[in-house]
Amino acid sequence: MAVDGNWKLTMSTPMGERQADLTLKADGGTLTGTQSADGDAGEIFDGTVNGDDVAWKLSITNPMPLTLSYTGKVSGDSISGEMGIGPMGSFPFTGTRA
Repeated sequence: MAVDGNWKLTMSTPMGERQADLTLKADGGTLTGTQSADGDAGEIFDGTVNGDDVAWKLSITNPMPLTLSYTGKVSGDSISGEMGIGPMGSFPFTGTRA
């Protein structure tokens, strides 16, 4: 329940700060939801939740085909962690409950 809801994310990327909308729903240890940015939206997959720790993946095609891997921690109405961009490394993200 602590992770359920709508989130506004800010990701620091090699192309500058990017914004995304994230909707999460926990069911036991499984995390599902959708993430959208720049007019594109997709279902998250391989989502897990363990207490306040969350992880999920998202496939994107813009600006290039990639799978983003997120790991983070929820604290009240805040979320923060790392976004892995394959060979480009990992970059921080933060967010607040919308």
